[in-house]
Formats: sequence, C-alpha cells, structure tokens
Amino acid sequence: MPKTLSRVLLGATLFALACGGSKGPTPLVVYSPHGRDQLTLMEKTFEAANPDIDVRWLDMGSQDALDRVRSERANPQGDVWFGGPSTLFIRAAADSLLVSFVPTFAAATPERARGAGGFFHAVYETPTVIMYNSDAVKAADAPKDWDEVLAPRWKRKVLIREPFGSGTMRTIFGLLIQRGMKSPTDTGPGFQWLRRLDAQTKEYVLNPALLDQKMVRQEGVISLWDLPDILQEQKKGSPLGYVFPSSGTAVIEDCIAIIRGAKHLAAAKRWVEWVGSQQGQLLTARDMMRLPSRTDIPDDSLPDWVKMVRAEMKVAPMDWSLLADRGADWMTYWDRNVRGKGR
Repeated sequence: MPKTLSRVLLGATLFALACGGSKGPTPLVVYSPHGRDQLTLMEKTFEAANPDIDVRWLDMGSQDALDRVRSERANPQGDVWFGGPSTLFIRAAADSLLVSFVPTFAAATPERARGAGGFFHAVYETPTVIMYNSDAVKAADAPKDWDEVLAPRWKRKVLIREPFGSGTMRTIFGLLIQRGMKSPTDTGPGFQWLRRLDAQTKEYVLNPALLDQKMVRQEGVISLWDLPDILQEQKKGSPLGYVFPSSGTAVIEDCIAIIRGAKHLAAAKRWVEWVGSQQGQLLTARDMMRLPSRTDIPDDSLPDWVKMVRAEMKVAPMDWSLLADRGADWMTYWDRNVRGKGR
C-alpha cells in the first residue's frame, strides 16, 4: 500500500523521527506531481535496491510544490522536489530554495536540461498536446492546431485543468501568450486568445484525475494537456486521443531538485541519481510513458512510442526565462480579467 503522507501527518511524522532517533530506514520525503501510479512504482523499485531508504511521497501539483517549499523555508519538511517545469525551478533557485548538486547523469542530457548553477536538472521532456475523447470525436475531426480549439463546434465542450496549481497549464498558457507577442510587453493578442478559449470552456477542473474522468464521461470532449498522462490513460483503456499541434508545441523540461535544508541529504542525492540513471529513465519510459531527457540511451532499448514522439512532434520556440519572470503576473491577470469573461 502506498505510503502517501497527508498534509497534517507529514510534519508530525518527520518531527517524531527526528526527536525519536529512529534506527530504521532513512525516511526520504518527496514532493511530486507525478501521480500515485508512477510514484508507487518508483518507490518500490528504488527501495528494493536501497533497503536502507524509506521513500515517502506527497502527490501535488507542481505549482503547489513550489508554494509548499517556499512556505517551509524556515523548517523544510521535504527532501526532494521531483517534477515540474523548469520555469518553477528557476524561481525556486532565485529564491535560494534549492541545493546545488550536479548528478552524474547531467553530462548525458542537453544543455537546456541543466539548470544554471546545478540547482535543478531535467529528467523528462513533457510535450503538451490537444486531447480529445476518441469515442465522441473522430481522429480526422479533432483540432489539428491550437486555433482550431476555438472553432464554434467545440463551444462549451472544452475542459481545462485549473491552471493555478498546474505547471503544465501555466506553460501552455505561456506559449499561447508568447506566440502573439511582438515585444516583451505585448500580451494583448495572447490574452484575447485566452478570452476566446474561456468562452469555449465548460469547466476548469481541479486536478488531473478529475480531468481524465470527466473527459472519459464526455462531460467535455476537448482539452489541452500533457502527453504522458494521456498515454497512461490509453494503457488503461480510456478513450482518449491526442494531436501534436501543427504550429508547434511547448515541450516542458520536467525537473528534479534537492530542497535546501533537506534533513536527509545523502538519501536525497541517491534518489536524484537513480531517477536520472538509465535504469530509472527506462523504467518510467516503458511503464509510465515518460520521455527521457538523457540522449545516450541506445535506440534499441527505447520503447517505440519514444522514437515516434521524437520524430513527430514540432517544438515551438519559448522564452523560458520570460515565462519564469512574468508567468505569475500573467496568471494573476488571467484570473482577474479573463476567467469567466469570455462568455
């Protein structure tokens, strides 16, 4: 049974361990948006090879993870932050919330996957796509690009993950704002596009699990989301399809970092090294549909879907530093001036 900690018990458990001098396995507390299935698989696989470490994970949105790490600055309760776009980790590093640690796998990743100063590293690449219910929408009829989501036929048939807790949605919104910019302050066209999307949107859904359920039940038939989640749902038999936007998609550098003040630093370093190892990367590529950041894994070891994605997706240009710097302001403006205003 997964050892997920509730928000209330997390601090109390760690305090008891610190004060009680536990002689059992070292507890390693991981904050992550990667979901119960992936975290359970990784927990059990890692612990089998490292029986002296007890992995305890807390599943939350990536923005929620940043907020939690920031709120615990004076007394950190987590050891590792595992998962989220580089934009959030850039902000965390700027706020001195992370430990500089360069794992051995860093040399096998592209330069874009390595955070400045060694404060974070990308372990996965996460493409953002257009999702549709394949029982309700034929593949030939699904939107082929972002603008096609605004077609009248999809009015009130779009579901959007609540963006405030989601690094994925913040990235998608960031792409849709940036692509209309003629200067760093020219956000008007992007927000006008998001108003039109708001008019199409039936509901902003609280979390990814609910989004998948509502899409399967056809409470909405179109969404904007990330590829790994859709591929995992397809493995379960869910009638969900996807399209790579023809004009280009945002590909999230999905990162990992050690939290400054981590109480179990040595265990945290071992976890980071294992997540980015070839063994860890292949485990999540084969079982959890995560696109590895490493470029040195032999092609004959990679699942076919990885090779297909790398061949088919078109990566849109993104100013990630601008998104890290302005993204929070953009979301505040969206919440006050766009949400619920499109209709």
